[in-house]
Amino acid sequence: MGKLTVLALRAVVAVLFAGSVFAQAVMVPLLAVDLDDLGRDAAHVRTPVLVIVVLGVVTVQVVLVCVWRLVTMVRRDTVFSHAAFRYVHVVIGAMVAAAALVFTLGVVLAPGEAVPPGVVLLLGGVTLAVLGMALIVLVLRMLLAQAVTRDIEATRMRAELAEVI
Repeated sequence: MGKLTVLALRAVVAVLFAGSVFAQAVMVPLLAVDLDDLGRDAAHVRTPVLVIVVLGVVTVQVVLVCVWRLVTMVRRDTVFSHAAFRYVHVVIGAMVAAAALVFTLGVVLAPGEAVPPGVVLLLGGVTLAVLGMALIVLVLRMLLAQAVTRDIEATRMRAELAEVI
């Protein structure tokens, strides 16, 4: 991966992380005020919605930190090692957790007349989409495992060749 690509990816990750911190610091309190303004009809969903939003932002931050670490490993040419699996596993776990949070949000919003059924259905679709992305990362993890195995094998063969020569 070229220096410009790594720099661009790091810039995107940094901006997204700053945006997520802004969302936690500014937007969540504003959401809390908006939920208070809805009155007694929405009082029972206020706390669960706020907790789900905060935890959802945390899952995004976890993924961003892991991507940053993996880009660092790519830059150092150490990504084809067993250390990379730790970050990939955390990404998969965070994505599954995010899907569970979206599903839970749908469950919290489903009862009553406050939220149209289409919104709840849309949240179900988002849950499936996030799980699909987690499965894509799982497939990429399998490709990483094959690359690590081949890299180890190539290193062993080079060592044997060096002994012969």
